[in-house]
Amino acid sequence: MRSETVTTVDRVIPFSTVFNFRDLGGYPAAAGSTVRWSRLYRSDGLHRLTPVDFEDFAALGVRTVLDLRRPDELEADGRVAESLGLAYHNLNFHADLWPQFTLGAALPRYLADRYAEMAEGGLTGRNAVAASLRLIADSDSTPLVFHCAAGKDRTGVLAALTLSLLGVADDDIAADYALSAESERRFREWRRSLAADRPEEDGHSPWQVDPCPRDAMHLFLVELRERHGSVEGYARRAGITDAQIERLREHMLD
Repeated sequence: MRSETVTTVDRVIPFSTVFNFRDLGGYPAAAGSTVRWSRLYRSDGLHRLTPVDFEDFAALGVRTVLDLRRPDELEADGRVAESLGLAYHNLNFHADLWPQFTLGAALPRYLADRYAEMAEGGLTGRNAVAASLRLIADSDSTPLVFHCAAGKDRTGVLAALTLSLLGVADDDIAADYALSAESERRFREWRRSLAADRPEEDGHSPWQVDPCPRDAMHLFLVELRERHGSVEGYARRAGITDAQIERLREHMLD
């Protein structure tokens, strides 16, 4: 039986040019249940998958790709290869560009505010939060992978909302979010290898020292509950029905 601890063992699935692809299964959830393995994956940009990885990707049995990027990102970088024959959905999870991070600001606070903007945008129709959750709640769509560009922020918020609706503890959600730090490091190394003559990035940048501090996710979830009573309360206000939440739990939990 696989370990239920938050670890990269059995969770991260390596590809040559995709660095943050991992299984969201195995986490302890509501009423003694466990999130099912091999049903829901999170990732960074799948447009970077190369033919050398197609066989390994196909072996996962993924049916659906949910691309959370903005239309301009999709136009600039493209989508997952159509030759893979997957159901593909591009749902703009966060339409607003982020304000610049200012020197001296607390990174967890800055990130939690951005994640709150994503969530609140889902209540006003600016973001496709509800549509994303409905797709994940549909068992016919799974196995499903959702991704943005880095697989950290938009993907991290959708993972947090989904896992919380399944009854996963905040500590496990924050620890899963923090696993993206290693993938960010690997991505930067790969990018440098493609452009060896580029100037070295500032190693003291907060985005490089710790791009996904656990406190950011804790702040986001605590404050979401303060505003809406519970994550379920937030989901209902976003347009998710109790029946859809129940269907999510039925097919995602053992």
